[in-house]
Amino acid sequence: MSEVMLALRRSFVTLGHGRVWLYMLGPAVLALLVMIGLSLFLLEGLIASFVQQPPMSWVASWGALWLAKLLAALGGWLLILSASYLIAMVLAAVIVLPLLLNLVAALDYPELARMGSDSIVASTWNSLWAALLFIVGWLVTLPLWLVPGLGLLLPFFWMAWLNRRTFAYDALAVHATDQEWRELRRRQAMPLLALGLVMALLAHVPFMGLLAPSLAALAYVHFCLEALRRMRQGAIVTIIELPEGKA
Repeated sequence: MSEVMLALRRSFVTLGHGRVWLYMLGPAVLALLVMIGLSLFLLEGLIASFVQQPPMSWVASWGALWLAKLLAALGGWLLILSASYLIAMVLAAVIVLPLLLNLVAALDYPELARMGSDSIVASTWNSLWAALLFIVGWLVTLPLWLVPGLGLLLPFFWMAWLNRRTFAYDALAVHATDQEWRELRRRQAMPLLALGLVMALLAHVPFMGLLAPSLAALAYVHFCLEALRRMRQGAIVTIIELPEGKA
């Protein structure tokens, strides 16, 4: 978790640059508009529909209609939040992350060589494919909402997965080779997902959650570039020490 905390700490330092906020406010404003629109037009209908579905219908039949409505409202809100987050995430990955990457790389990682490929098409495809898998995952695991507790945990898990699947690739596409990306993903599998979970939790904080996709992009840029720098430094040390080991 030390790598995650380092990435978060550096992200907060980067927020001190005024230009960063210009990059980040666009997805946040759009997420707010989507959230307001969906809440006005869909939330009431979602609550009415969820109340009639298990396990809310079971709770209502036991005489706790207020609890069934509360759970239905929570489910509807989580669905709307996920939809608005998904839209903001795609924008943050395709538009905001490249801007943040150029700024952060120049300020904090100037010695890190760019050995990957800067492809807008590949980045956009990765984000859209991740969004599609996210939607499919949501739909496939909906029956698991019947298991007590999973209805609250699954949205966090899918948001964490979405963050990792989208931002980790985009943050390294320009700097890392394909081999380096595969190796880093293998070494840092759990920290990458843990960082996604932290950002998923942040997405549920009122107002602050609107900035969560852009903040996730920034945090993944710091995490991935630092991990790549350490991996390359380790490879250099190994090459330098190898002749001495043979001797």
